[in-house]
Amino acid sequence: MVINVELDVRGLNCPLPILRAKKALAGMQTGEVLRVVATDPGSVKDFAAFCKQTGNPLLDSTESAAEFVFTISKRCRRKSRHRLKLPANRGVSAYPATCR
Repeated sequence: MVINVELDVRGLNCPLPILRAKKALAGMQTGEVLRVVATDPGSVKDFAAFCKQTGNPLLDSTESAAEFVFTISKRCRRKSRHRLKLPANRGVSAYPATCR
């Protein structure tokens, strides 16, 4: 797996690891992968909830030597049919191939 962005949030406590990850993901392209290294034990539940709420897939979550490592994929931003100006019910998908 290719890691596109690495984020070191060791020593930071809630909510800073989540906020830094959110900012990093905002600057990434769809399908890119973010790796976050944290030391806050609460980050395990925090990142699981964050990924579930935002729709960014949590690809992996591991713990080693009092560090927690999270691997997150940037979700696809779906656009409405109105913005793409596609005719409704014509068998044409309004979403890019990576979102289907």
